[in-house]
Amino acid sequence: MQTLPGFREFYPDTCARRNYILETWRGVARRYGFVEYDGAVVEPLGLYEKKSGGELVGQMFTVAAMAEPGEIKGALRPEMTPTLARMVAAREREFRKPMKWFSVPNCFRHERQQRGRLREFYQLNVDIIGEQSGAADAELVAVLVDTLRAFGLAENEFVVRLSSRSAWQSFFRENAKRADGAALTDEDEYAFFQIVDKAERASAEKTNAALVPFGLDAERVLAFMRSKVPSVDLAPVMADLTARGLGGFVEVDYAIVRGLAYYTGVVFEVFDRAKTERAMAGGGRYDGLLALMSDGKVNLPALGFGMGDVVLEKVIESLPAAKARMEAWCAAQRACEVFVVVAKEELRPQALSLVQQLRDAGRRVDFALTEAKVGKQFQAAEALGARYAVLVGEEWPQVKVKTLATREEQLVSHEAAAALLG
Repeated sequence: MQTLPGFREFYPDTCARRNYILETWRGVARRYGFVEYDGAVVEPLGLYEKKSGGELVGQMFTVAAMAEPGEIKGALRPEMTPTLARMVAAREREFRKPMKWFSVPNCFRHERQQRGRLREFYQLNVDIIGEQSGAADAELVAVLVDTLRAFGLAENEFVVRLSSRSAWQSFFRENAKRADGAALTDEDEYAFFQIVDKAERASAEKTNAALVPFGLDAERVLAFMRSKVPSVDLAPVMADLTARGLGGFVEVDYAIVRGLAYYTGVVFEVFDRAKTERAMAGGGRYDGLLALMSDGKVNLPALGFGMGDVVLEKVIESLPAAKARMEAWCAAQRACEVFVVVAKEELRPQALSLVQQLRDAGRRVDFALTEAKVGKQFQAAEALGARYAVLVGEEWPQVKVKTLATREEQLVSHEAAAALLG
C-alpha cells in the first residue's frame, strides 16, 4: 500500500537531504540570534478563518472534532504565522523586545499537487516581533539571503524581489474609484491585491476586466508595478542591505504583493534567477495581526518569512555546486567512521569493549553483529564508507588500524587505538 498522494516518506537517502535542509536552516537562524519555538500541529479552524483569508481556509485538512464530539473544529496547520501570533499575544510580556523567533514545522495543505507544491512540507519560519524600524526588515531579508548562501547558492543564482504593500495601498487610494460612488473598503483593497498578485501571469484583457469595478486599467497598474524606484519604506531597507554587502542579492519589484490578507508593509519573495521554479520563500510585515488576534489587547509590529523545503531542494538539485555541497554533507552523515573487524570470534568481548569506547568518544562505529569472514567484514566497511577499519585479531592486545582510502596500517595497543580514533 502506498502513501496518500502529496505526502512523503523518507528513506535514508531522502531523510539525509531533509536533515541537511533543516540543520542548515537552524544553523543560520541561530547565527543571527533567533531562538527556536514550536506550536500545536492541530489548531482551531477559526484561527485561520479569521486571520489568513478565504483562499488559505479552502486549502486545509480539517479535523471533525477535537477532544470531544461537537467541540471546536480543527485543522492541520497550513502555515505558522497565525499560531505564532496567538502564542505571542498570550504571553508577550514575558519576553524582551524585539523577539527574534524561528521554527521548522511540518505543515499541511489540502490543495492540488503541482510542481514544487505538495500537501505536506517542512517550512523555515523566521519572525521578528516588536520592532517597527526598517532595520528589522533588512535583518529579516539578510537572514533569508544568508540562508540560501549557506546552501551554496551564489548571487547570480537567486534574487530577493522586494516590494511594499504600503506603496500599493497608497496607489489604490489615490487612483481607484468605485463605479457606484461608494467609499472604498478593506475588502475592495484586498480584492485589488489579489488582482495585482495575478497580473504578471494573466492577460491584459483579463486584468482590465477585473479592474473595472475600481475604475482602473491594466496599463496604469502595470506601469506602477514595473517601477523600480524604492518607496519610502523600501529605501532604508535597500541602504541597510547595501551596507552589509548584500545589495546585489535584492531588487525592487512591485509585482510582489503577497496574497494573504494580513500583510501590511514591506513584502518580498525569493526566486532562482533561472526562473525554473516557483518562489523559494516569501514574507513581509504583518503589523496588525497581533492586535486582531488579541482583540486589541496586544498591538506590536511584526514581520517574518517562510521558506519551504520542496522548492528549495529542487533548486539545490539544479545547481552543481549547491548539489555537491548537499551530497557531501549527506555522505558524511551516513558514513560509518570506524568499522571494527572481529578477526577472531573468541576476542568478540574485547572488540565490543573497543566499540563502546569509541562510541562513547563520539565516533560513528559499526561492526558485524554475527561471525563473518574477515574479507566480508572489510567489504562491509567499504560499503558503509568507513574511514578506518580496526582489526581485532591474533595480535591482541594490539590491533591494526587501517586507513581505508590509503591502505596504510598501524599496529598499536588497543588503548592507543581508542585514543587515536576517539
